[in-house]
Amino acid sequence: MATRKRPVRAPGATADPRPAAGLADYVAVARIDHWVKHVFILPGLVLAAMIGSPARPPVDLVAILLGLLAAALASSANYVINEVLDAPFDAHHPTKRLRTSVSRRMAAHWVVLEVVLLSGAALAIGFALSRPLGWTIVAFLASGLVYNIPPLRTKDLAFWDVATEAINNPIRLLVGWVLIDPTTLPPSSLLFAYWAGGAFLMSTKRLTEYRTIVADHALDALQRYRRVFRHYTDTRLLLQSFAYAQLASFFVAIFLVKYRIEYILTFPLFAALFVVYLRIGLRTGSSAAAPEKLYRERQLVIMVLALAVAFALTTFVDVPALEALTEPYLIPVSP
Repeated sequence: MATRKRPVRAPGATADPRPAAGLADYVAVARIDHWVKHVFILPGLVLAAMIGSPARPPVDLVAILLGLLAAALASSANYVINEVLDAPFDAHHPTKRLRTSVSRRMAAHWVVLEVVLLSGAALAIGFALSRPLGWTIVAFLASGLVYNIPPLRTKDLAFWDVATEAINNPIRLLVGWVLIDPTTLPPSSLLFAYWAGGAFLMSTKRLTEYRTIVADHALDALQRYRRVFRHYTDTRLLLQSFAYAQLASFFVAIFLVKYRIEYILTFPLFAALFVVYLRIGLRTGSSAAAPEKLYRERQLVIMVLALAVAFALTTFVDVPALEALTEPYLIPVSP
C-alpha cells in the first residue's frame, strides 16, 4: 500500500521564522495605551449628573472606577482581535508593520484565552454594577466582532467601515451615562451627535492615512494595507468628513436648544473644534492617524478646555432673553 510522503523541508527552515510571542507581547496587543480614548466616557458622566433623572441613585465613586475598568477591558478584548486579524495587512503599513502581532508569532489558543478573559472580566464587572451597564458592555464587544471578524468584517467595506466603527462613540457615552443614571438612557439627539462626531473623526483618520501613505509610498501599498482604500480617494474622504461634521452639528444643535437654551452659546466653539481637528487631519503624518496621541495637539487641547469651560458657565448662568429663540417668530414689515 502506497504511503503519502511528507514534503521535504530545507534544513533549518521553519513554518514561521518570527520569534514566538512572550507574555509582554500578549499584554502589548491589548493596547493599554489606547485606554485614553475613553475620555469620551466623561461627557456621559457629566451630562447624566446634570440632566439625568432626579430619581437616580446616589453617585458611587467606586462603581464609576469599576465601570471605567470594565469599558477598558472590553476595548482591550476588541484590540486583541483587531491586531491579530489585521497582522497580514498591517505588514504593508509603514509604521504598523512594527506592531507586535506582525513581528511576533502569536499562538492562536493564547490569543483566544486572552480575549475570553478580558471579555469575561468586562461583562462580570458590568452586570455586577447594573444591567444597563452590562448590556452596554455586550454592545461594545459585539461592535468589535462585527467590525473585525468575517463574514461581516465591516472594516473591509468602504463607507460602512467608518459608520460602524463610529458606533463605539455613543457606546462610550452610554457607559458614562448609566454609571451615573442607570434608570434612563441619554437623549437620542446626543447619541446621534456622538455617532456622527465619531464618524467625522474616523473619516479624518482615513484621510490622514491616505495622504500620508500615498505621499511617502505607493497607492498600491495603501490598498494592500486596507482594501477599502481601493474605493477611497482623498476627495471622497474629505467630502465624507464634511458630511459627518454637518450631521454632528445638526444633532448637537438639537440637543443644545432642547435641553437648555443657554447651551446654544457654546455652538461656535463646537464648530471651531471641527475646524481645528480637520486642519490637523489635513497635515501629512498628523496625530489624527493615531487618536491616542491627540493630547499632543496643543491647539486642540485648548479648544476642548475652552468648550468645557463654556459648557460649565452656560449650565449655571441663565440668559432669559434667549428663551425667545425657542418660539417661532416672523419679523413684521410694512407692506
